[in-house]
Amino acid sequence: MPSLSTTEIMELLPHRYPMLMVDQVVDYADDWLLATKAVTVNEPVFQGHFPHHPIFPGVLILEAMVQASAIMASLGLGAKADDKRLYLFAGVDKARFKRPVLPGNLIEIETRTVRKVSRLWKTAATAKVGDTVVCSADLLFTFQEL
Repeated sequence: MPSLSTTEIMELLPHRYPMLMVDQVVDYADDWLLATKAVTVNEPVFQGHFPHHPIFPGVLILEAMVQASAIMASLGLGAKADDKRLYLFAGVDKARFKRPVLPGNLIEIETRTVRKVSRLWKTAATAKVGDTVVCSADLLFTFQEL
C-alpha cells in the first residue's frame, strides 16, 4: 500500500502552511487517491470561524479535496512542485455539505479521475469523518506553466 508523508506531499504541491490542506496520502493508484487532513483547534481559521463554536469552513474542505486531486495528477505526471508549474482550481459542480467538521476530526478524502482532457482534470471527490460523508463534489482543475 503506497503512502506519502507531509514532506513528500510538499515535494508535489507548492502549498505551504497555512494553506497546505492534505497531511498524508494513505493510498493511491493511477486514477484514485485516499488522503487525510487532521483538523485541530489550532487552525488559524478558527479565530474567526467561529470563536465560540468552531466549524471548519466548507471552502477549505473543497480546497483539501482539490489538493488531493492535484497530488493524484502530480503522481500521474511525475511532476514535482517547482516555480515552473501552478495548479489552478477551475470549477466545482454538485458540491454538497452533509455535516459540519469540527476540531479533532480526521477528514478522509477519496478522489478519482473522471476525465482528463489535455491539461484539464475532472475528479469526483468525497470527504468523510469516520463513516459519515461530510462533503462531496465534482472538481475541475488545471495547471499553468509559468
